[in-house]
Amino acid sequence: MRKLTLLLPLFITARLFAQNIREVDICIYGGTSAGVIAGYTAKKMNKSVLVIEPGKRLGGLTSGGLGYTDIGNKYAITGLSRDFYRRIGKHYGRFETWIFEPGVAEQTFQQYIKEGGVEVLYQQPITAAKKEGKRVAEIQTASTIIRAKMFIDCSYEGDLMAKAGISYTVGREDNAQYGETYNGAQLREKHQFPDGIDPYKEPGNPASGLLWGISPEQVEKQGTGNKKIQAYNFRICLTNEPGNLIPITKPLGYDPARYELLLRVVQKSQPRNLGSMLKIDHMPNHKTDINNNGPISTDMIGMNYNYPEADYATRAKITRDHECYNKGLLYFIGHDPRMPEHLRQEMLQWGYPKDEYPTSGNWSPQMYVREARRMIGAYVMTQANCESKEIVTDGIGMAAYTMDSHNCQRIVADGMVKNEGDVQIGGFGPYPIAYRSIIPKVEDCTNMFVPVCLSASHIAYGSIRMEPVFMVLAQSAAVAASMAIDNQQSVQDVNVPKLQATLRQRPLATDARPEILVDNDDSSHVILKGNWQRETKGAYGPSMYISNSIGTIRYTPEVTRSGSYRIYTYVPKRTDLPASTHIRVSADGKTIKQLAYTPASIKVEGQTAGEWVDLGTIKLAKGDKAYVEITNEGKDGEVVADAVLFYPE
Repeated sequence: MRKLTLLLPLFITARLFAQNIREVDICIYGGTSAGVIAGYTAKKMNKSVLVIEPGKRLGGLTSGGLGYTDIGNKYAITGLSRDFYRRIGKHYGRFETWIFEPGVAEQTFQQYIKEGGVEVLYQQPITAAKKEGKRVAEIQTASTIIRAKMFIDCSYEGDLMAKAGISYTVGREDNAQYGETYNGAQLREKHQFPDGIDPYKEPGNPASGLLWGISPEQVEKQGTGNKKIQAYNFRICLTNEPGNLIPITKPLGYDPARYELLLRVVQKSQPRNLGSMLKIDHMPNHKTDINNNGPISTDMIGMNYNYPEADYATRAKITRDHECYNKGLLYFIGHDPRMPEHLRQEMLQWGYPKDEYPTSGNWSPQMYVREARRMIGAYVMTQANCESKEIVTDGIGMAAYTMDSHNCQRIVADGMVKNEGDVQIGGFGPYPIAYRSIIPKVEDCTNMFVPVCLSASHIAYGSIRMEPVFMVLAQSAAVAASMAIDNQQSVQDVNVPKLQATLRQRPLATDARPEILVDNDDSSHVILKGNWQRETKGAYGPSMYISNSIGTIRYTPEVTRSGSYRIYTYVPKRTDLPASTHIRVSADGKTIKQLAYTPASIKVEGQTAGEWVDLGTIKLAKGDKAYVEITNEGKDGEVVADAVLFYPE
């Protein structure tokens, strides 16, 4: 009853003083990469849409510094998410690019908003949600009441989900809860301090107190669940282009004592360059995407525990603290006289780019919120799904990244400082993500989707939580929301096979001719002759074929719509490719065109994995007579055969 008396005056006040009351088919909360794709998709499904963005910028982390795309396997990325990276590629004169500048990403998201005619309300954090029975009827922001038939929470924090009273969790489950092995407390060797690093302000003197950032808590038994959150940071965009460079200066609130542990690590390990403390990935136009690396880096370990459920003022303070810590780290490395001269000089070549984030002081407004709330929905994705020990049949997207968690705390173990929580377990291929994992339990809500803070255990979420995957799931959510509206259904009653078919038939949410992908594992469309060895590492999709003996592999597309198609074959990153690979292409099964590509023609810069090699354009008639055949003729190395793509022109 107390909860009711608190909520009612809020909505009465909202109705009296709100400047605006809006009614739409679909309301999307969060203008992240997922939110933009969901909004565009819903509009293409002929629905009225409103995107509510708490901040001032679209694209979330994808436009906020994460330009060196974490992906795992490109095969997992479909639909408009894949289209986003194709649009980025077009900007750089490529077919497809997964490495890009923040401003280019933001411009691309704005293209979707403009093309779709999607309305966005900026600087409108949610303050309340009102439910009627099991349905969310409306939400309240600072100045607007939004009523909608369906809601999609695309925020990194799950604020709409929480305001609507949907079940969620924060932190790490105990391994025993879902029969996992990599959840809970984990003391491992990756991003770990070398043995012997003293944790005390006065080395060897516990009475002097712990250095900044070290927790006095005892390390828990391996696999024990707790509410600690994996560390946040910023994905930092710097430049070494003199004409575009703003020098790194001392940030407000700078405290060199925060980096004492870095000095102790440097003194012990004697690093040759910055790579031991900063993961510097290079972007186009002399820019970077810098991520955490090593025992002490950009991750502000243990300083974000309150963030997921905090109010906006507290979150803003936590974000400022992380910004200060990250900027301070860069300044410390370049200016503290105790740092080795060669590291200081290497750091001083970098500065903030003048042409990035001009409205936020040339610093990203988007902190890397790796994990906050996670819904406890109709189905919980777990380690078993990642490892394909349990395979769902209601998949509406795929993931393929390593089960990844950054460190959660810095503690003392056996008298030495250690990090706890980092897990990086891979070695598995793409796997499906359940539709049930993006919808609530029926008793919680019947008209909401949660494609970002989806229903997954901590360690499974670590594999799923990639920006391209969020976009895939958001598109699926928007299509499902449209179907639910059309059929006057709850989200739990959506016809999933029909949803899956729609996603396949309209991958760009339009009636445009879809591309045709023929992958090695599609046995009905791939014919092998000779001795080919199946390999999985580095492949597009589940596998690729390699041969150093005489043989061919033929890819035969099923053409459902006649037209002109550009052909691409996928070539993984390898150093042992032959001088040339010979290919035969036929549009009708009779007339044959001889082609070849060389390693020199493969432009792997701008990619995080292999590359699509352009084989030219072909006109295809409806049917299955056409083929692309990779041969071993003239080989002087191992011939690689992976997927073939027919892209409509």
